[in-house]
Amino acid sequence: MSRDDGSSLLRSPERRGSDSIKWQRYAGRDVLPLWVADMDFAAPQPVLDALQQRIAHGVFGYAHPWPSLTEAVVDGIARHHGWQIEPDWLIWLPGVVTGFNVASHLAGEPGDGILAMTPVYPPFLSSPGLADRKLLRSDLLQVGESWIPDWEDLHAQAPQARMLMLCNPHNPVGRSWTRQELQHFAALAEQHDWVVMSDDIHCGLVLDPQRPYTPLALLDEDIARRTITLMAPSKTWNIPALYAGFAIIPDATLRRRYQHAMQGLVPHLNVLGLVAMEAAYREGDAWLDALITQLRDNAGVVHDAIVDMPLLATTPVEATYLAWLDCRGLAGRGIGDPAAFFEQHGVGLSEGRDFGAPGFLRLNFGCSPELLAQALQRMRSALDTLR
Repeated sequence: MSRDDGSSLLRSPERRGSDSIKWQRYAGRDVLPLWVADMDFAAPQPVLDALQQRIAHGVFGYAHPWPSLTEAVVDGIARHHGWQIEPDWLIWLPGVVTGFNVASHLAGEPGDGILAMTPVYPPFLSSPGLADRKLLRSDLLQVGESWIPDWEDLHAQAPQARMLMLCNPHNPVGRSWTRQELQHFAALAEQHDWVVMSDDIHCGLVLDPQRPYTPLALLDEDIARRTITLMAPSKTWNIPALYAGFAIIPDATLRRRYQHAMQGLVPHLNVLGLVAMEAAYREGDAWLDALITQLRDNAGVVHDAIVDMPLLATTPVEATYLAWLDCRGLAGRGIGDPAAFFEQHGVGLSEGRDFGAPGFLRLNFGCSPELLAQALQRMRSALDTLR
């Protein structure tokens, strides 16, 4: 990986035998892990340097986020996404899953509904129940080579909901919602007085330049007043286990309600996570450019390979490093568990049932081209056994 396009900035260290959840799942077995959403690329060198410098200080007492960190985040969001936020809109969190579990407590009263569009990241499905709310599912529709909201169903369920849980960009189908789609979500929110929790953790990983990421709260002041946007550097710069993120809440009243719901439940952040966050937003752009180039290449390889495989189908990935595979064709060959089938043939993928869609699998292509090619070849060989 030493092309002139900057991919020499990306390193793929050996992770077998490490503390990696991703790789340890198949310890002692010849299975290539393409499941959980962390990448096999080492973090950017400026992040590693900042961590080494902070460790060298030697004292790890209690710490609050500091002004230069806030400045780096504010400047990074403006630079990357064209959104000028105010520093006091930020609420620091150990991660977005914590963030949307807190948000669920702000959806009306116990027993009220929270809408989520499925398939979706599994904690979306559990979060309403943990807050004594009711999950309202609206299945996305596949139309041609894309996934779109079922607007008729959303309108039908809207009166029962007090919150929309939005995933922007969407995990696992890889959609980066258009401005028109976001305006439709905003209109529904305003009509039905919803709070919107928008999980934007993959916002830095847009692969299709024709589908840029737009924060919902950027549309206008009305929707900003009812939106909780969750972000973190964890997916973009591959530092998820450092546990540092934040909510952006422009409305002061909603922000106070959110902070009240956090009390006694949400811990302070790890100081090393905050150090890594500042370095990533301040000095991680060159590494990110190289990453996006590699992920675009990988996404194309996955798409071309899967559409050429019998019994499988997929759609182009606009954002994230995750491909959503339709494996329902395997049922006609007696394969009722696609994840187990491919695992038996040496490839570990995420089970679609966990996202609310049995018969589908999610493939993480955030890895070296060599590993990806090997995994795709194993999948082809597995399908050959069914002929």
